[in-house]
Amino acid sequence: MRQNIAGSSPYEPVIGFSRAVRIGNTVHVSGTGPVGLDTANADAAAQTRHVLGILQGVLTQAGATLNDVVRTRIFLAHAEDWEAVGRVHGEFFGAIRPATTMVAVQLLDPTWRIEIEAEAVISGKEG
Repeated sequence: MRQNIAGSSPYEPVIGFSRAVRIGNTVHVSGTGPVGLDTANADAAAQTRHVLGILQGVLTQAGATLNDVVRTRIFLAHAEDWEAVGRVHGEFFGAIRPATTMVAVQLLDPTWRIEIEAEAVISGKEG
């Protein structure tokens, strides 16, 4: 069974996407930026904490936790932010250690320094 989980982006219906989609015991979380944060005054670490908080919330809505995350993809607007972003990622995932990719890209919002997507597999639970 498919469960679409909405976020707060006004672009979801325009573009045609969900914040996350759960199929069975797998949750796919769309690329998530620091929506709702004063990004003009937030450094990469603060933006990362905010994004990971959003991800944690959407995983909860899907019946998952950070412990279920098997993959993250981190998109950086500035390659030099890799260490600060990596340290915050480690605060959330240091013991979990999902497969992770980090690349530098041009993000759509010029004040965003970070965007993260994730995949989770909920052990022992079928949707």
